[in-house]
Amino acid sequence: MKFIIFNGSPAGAASHTQVIGSAFLAGAQRAGAQVETVFLAEKQINFCRGCFTCWFQTPGRCVFSDDMTELLQKYRTADVVCFATPVYTWNMTANLKAFVDRLAPLKSPIILQQNDAFDLADTQAKTQKFVVISNCGFPGNHNFDTMKAIMSSCNPCLEIYRNCGKLLKSRQEAVRLTVDKYLSVVEAAGFELASCGEVGEQTKRSLNMELMSEADYIKYLGM
Repeated sequence: MKFIIFNGSPAGAASHTQVIGSAFLAGAQRAGAQVETVFLAEKQINFCRGCFTCWFQTPGRCVFSDDMTELLQKYRTADVVCFATPVYTWNMTANLKAFVDRLAPLKSPIILQQNDAFDLADTQAKTQKFVVISNCGFPGNHNFDTMKAIMSSCNPCLEIYRNCGKLLKSRQEAVRLTVDKYLSVVEAAGFELASCGEVGEQTKRSLNMELMSEADYIKYLGM
């Protein structure tokens, strides 16, 4: 089984988002999965120009010759695909959006309708499971509303949304203890998904644990 994270943070390996991603992959690896992280900020990914060449003229092949050729292959061969991003203006980062837009060659020019929703048929049946990891530096429970709406289209089997994300790299001992407890739950989620094919409800609930009260966090930020 192969787990791959596509991390859209401009900070790459140094990002707070990757603190969560590393814990998640550590759990999956402990269960025997092959794991990999791709830092999209390090890749050359041109913006999709909506020319539809990859559907009608060269099916499955984009007009651009860049790092997406390699990344599409990684995407296709993964059993679990994880989209990881901090919240930028209520949404995913430009790095991750450029990557997602360039997944267009995986679609075919065949329109499917389900109730009032229209989509394009996949060229190959999807076998992957999808995971979303998103981190936000603000407190509150509604920072991810837009992200949840957008990501619902891939029907994720697991969504990890972390508010008060600046705490993930805190050096304060009391905070560190709480963060370590949280990251142990993230690791458990990776282990369960790799070993059982799903994450238990108790683990999912624990992923929403509070790291710090809103009032204390605002003081922590010095705002």
